[in-house]
Parts: sequence; structure tokens; C-alpha cells
Amino acid sequence: MTVPSSGRPSALPDRAEVAIAGGGPSGCYLGLELAWRGVPSVIVEERDECDDTRPRAKTTNARTMTLLRRLGLADALRRRAPLSVEYSQEVAFCTGLAGWDLRRFHGAFQLRTGRYEPQPECGQQVAQPLVEEMLRTAAVEHPLITYVPGVRAVGARPAADGRSGGGGGRDGASARLEVQDGSGATTSIDARFVVGADGGSSAVRKSLGIALRGASAGRPNYNVLFRSRDLGDAVTLAPAVQYWVVNERVSGMVGRLDLEDTWWSILQGQDDPGDHTAAAELVRALTGVDAEIDVIATDAWTARMLLADSYGVRGVHLVGDAAHLNPPWGGHGFNTCVGDAANLAWKVAAVHHGWADESLLDSYEAERRPVARRMIEDAAANGRALAHDFVSPALDEDSPAGRAARESAGRALAVKTSEFHSEGLVFGYEYCASPWVTPDGTPPPARDPVEYTPSAAAGCLLPHWWRSDGTSVYDALGPDFTVVVLDPSVVLPPVDTPVPVRTVALEGADAETARNRWGAVSCVLVRPDQHVAYRGGVEGLAGALRTAVRGAADSGPRPAGRGDRTGHATC
Repeated sequence: MTVPSSGRPSALPDRAEVAIAGGGPSGCYLGLELAWRGVPSVIVEERDECDDTRPRAKTTNARTMTLLRRLGLADALRRRAPLSVEYSQEVAFCTGLAGWDLRRFHGAFQLRTGRYEPQPECGQQVAQPLVEEMLRTAAVEHPLITYVPGVRAVGARPAADGRSGGGGGRDGASARLEVQDGSGATTSIDARFVVGADGGSSAVRKSLGIALRGASAGRPNYNVLFRSRDLGDAVTLAPAVQYWVVNERVSGMVGRLDLEDTWWSILQGQDDPGDHTAAAELVRALTGVDAEIDVIATDAWTARMLLADSYGVRGVHLVGDAAHLNPPWGGHGFNTCVGDAANLAWKVAAVHHGWADESLLDSYEAERRPVARRMIEDAAANGRALAHDFVSPALDEDSPAGRAARESAGRALAVKTSEFHSEGLVFGYEYCASPWVTPDGTPPPARDPVEYTPSAAAGCLLPHWWRSDGTSVYDALGPDFTVVVLDPSVVLPPVDTPVPVRTVALEGADAETARNRWGAVSCVLVRPDQHVAYRGGVEGLAGALRTAVRGAADSGPRPAGRGDRTGHATC
């Protein structure tokens, strides 16, 4: 990228509608969803390339795959993934890759073959760099996105008047993103909206004076990315997307990145051994196989459970790791980041297009911050029972004592169920206490990290089902609001609102299925993020639409038991 004499990178505009700091998964997904909704953005990213030596997240859950589906990217990601869903849908706990199985979790991470019922897409195991590269390529190619690599955010200045769009910057822009190029030259972008998607050490968050609070795990971890030509042939256990090895010397996780010779491992409770030779020895001890190990990269880390005090101020918003840091147990971190972007995108688009005022943006933190809190708490709970916690001296013995020890470990491993079967978290998060939904008096289902109980109560994710023509009911939902009419004989009254609304009428068997799943009501109003805004009679639609974009003047009464210490809606 060339830098002209002014010191400003040639591709970097001086103003934007939305300026996004960070071109990782959160920033790129946000830019793409905004573009899908007709909103232009600028994304600045310090890295010129994705780092494929740090696989990080490997779980793209069914909810994230469904969000990618509506952008036309789900099938593309599956084609790029080296491990197809058919390869394995299991997580295995074992004594070694040529040792004994202790317990298997079938259908882990929403991995299913055939048609998946809770969502139109099932999960997909794929390393985060591949997801990031796909999103980055799509962002670079989109005409509404200006993607500028080699530039990093160094801070942000909020709007001067308390709201975006208030004339706080040049040409009427209100917030400012301050950036620096590779030469050290600094400049800025004035924007109506600034979004910090610049990771856990977010310069945007720090410049706003917003703290991350929480805790770190008491034991370290050590990642090793490696190649092995002979490890795959030495594995005697059935395929799994993750093998959790319970081993007296080295415990942790190992799995394939592809079906050739690339593997990843996490050595739990292990400090940095100092060099690649020592790392290779640890991997051999973990797998229990004397295989050739060619270390590609290593990474020492400690699990952190951190949540930002605020998700932004005056026209500047935080998404993804800039707002929360999740332990990896359960694979919720990356997926929660995408959920943030999906929630924020439609609200920014609504304000941009003029059919909602700035107050709608207050709902972003109110709805998403408690989701992150819940994900962090569950992941932290799973982090209190890692592979080394199930070690027993007799586990590897081929004896009655060994068999008894393995059976006992298998029973004890039931505590890990919510880590691999977390549908209650993945689909059961809700915004029922949000003042931007219209309650019908139905409380949300009881919280359970494992069991997902579909509910069409306002604030819940719209319960999914497959229509009689084989399409998903989600495929009928538009990018804006959708009124789904369950009784085609009902005539919708005129609604005097600038909010764009699509109407979908269900008939016959489809209408009957909808009534069974959504309740015996005339219609359901679905938000742009596929959550229910209202269900009931058509006479309540106009008021529900106003509430969905303006919030309720009097937010009570709301479903009980859904508030956190900040007073925000809890999910």
C-alpha cells in the first residue's frame, strides 16, 4: 500500500458512514452484514495477511452458520473446510490416540449429517483463520466495503453531543477513529459510527477508558501446531473432531486440522517448555504415540474470563473480543463475537436508513452484554474440569482395575456435557426483558446450557422448522422486519410507519405447524436478527413495530429473573 506525501494511506478515506477498527472475523462479518443491508463501511486492519499458525477457534456453531447462510457464505465455508461434517461428529475422551476410549460425546457442537432441525444449518469444524480469510476476501470484494490493510487503530473519539450524527467532526460526522500506518504516520477517519473490533487489547476500548473486568484461570496452557506424516496411521480410535487425552504425564486436547498431516494440540496446565524439540516431546507424551512431530508454531496462553464495563459511548461501539474475552471451553468466543455483530448491524442500518432514531443503538449493549456474561460463566465452569482432572493411575491398565477406573472416569465425564452439547446456550439466548420487544405475558423457558426449549415468546430466537416445500422458514425472512401471518384469512391493518416490513402468509400444513410451534396467534413479528419482537393479534402490530425501534416508554412489567447487576436485560 502506497503512502502519499501527506502521510495518508492512498486507500484510506477521511470520512465514512461506519469506520470499523479491526478486520478479523468480528469486523469483517459486521462490514458484510452492513453491506447486505446497504450500508457502506471502511475497515482498517493492521495485518496484511491472516495468521494461519494460530488456529484458535475451531468451532463455527449452528447459529453462526445460519447467520453466514443468509449472507450466502455457509456453503462456501463448508467447501473450504478440510474436515467435512461427515468426517466425525464426536468428541472423544481417551487415554491416548492408541489407547482406551473413556467417553464419547456424539453430535458435539451441533455437528449433524442430514437435515438439522433446530436451525437451517448445523455446525462446522473449521479453523478460525480459514473463516477469517473467507470473510476478509468477501469484504475486500464487496463494493460497499473499503478494506485497508496495514493500518491499525490507535484510539477513538466519541461524539461531542451524546449521539452519533450530531456534527462532532468534519462534514457533519460525529465520531472519529484515529489510525496509524506502518511508517508511524497518524491520521483519522470521521464517521457517523465507529466500531472497535480490534481484539482483546483494543485500542478503541482503552481510548474510551472502558475496563475489562473478570479473572484469569489458575493454570497455563500451551498450543502446539504440528505436522506428522505417521501419527494418523498410528491412531487406533474412531475419528473425532477433538481427542481429550487423560494422561498422567501430559493431558490436553489434540485433533486434525486436515486429513493430511496437520494437527493442533492444547497441552492443558503446561508452561512453555522453551523450544520446539521439547514441545514435540510433550506432544508425543500427550498422544501416546512415538510419531514424527514437526512443530510449526507454539503459543503459550492463559484462559481469561473478562467482560467490558460498557459496550461503547456516544457513537462508538465495541464488538467481539474488544468487549469480552471468553475461555475456549465450549467454543463460544468466536461465535459470540459474530452474534454481537449481527445484533449491532441491523440497528446501525436502521438509523442509517432513517427508520429508527439513535436510541435504538442503546439496545445493543442492553441485549448483548448479558449474553457474553452467560457464555463466559458457562465456559469458566467447564474450565474447572479439564482433562488432567480425570487422571487415575489405573486408567491405562488392561486389567479389571483398569476397566473399573475407565468406567468410573466415563461416568465422571458427564460433567462435560454442556461443553459439547450447548444448544441451550447457542439457541436459547434471549432478549425477553429488553424494552425493545413487546411481551405477551409468556416467560422465557428456564435457562439450561444443554437443553434448548424453542419458544416464540417475544425476545426469543424464532423457533425454526422446515416448510412443506423443503425450504427453511428462515429463508422467508427478509433483511428487515417480517410479519408472519398464521391465519391467511386475517387482513393486516395499515401500519403507518417508515419501518420496512415484509409479510409472509402461511397456509395449510405450514400454518398448522407454525401454530404448534409458535402458539395459536394471528401473527408473529420477527426482527431483522431472527428474534421475535411480538406475537399476538394483528391489532397489536403497529405498537409492536414502534416499540421494536424506539423502545418502550414504560418497560415494565417484563419477564422476571432476567436482570443483571447493571440493570440490563439478561439472556
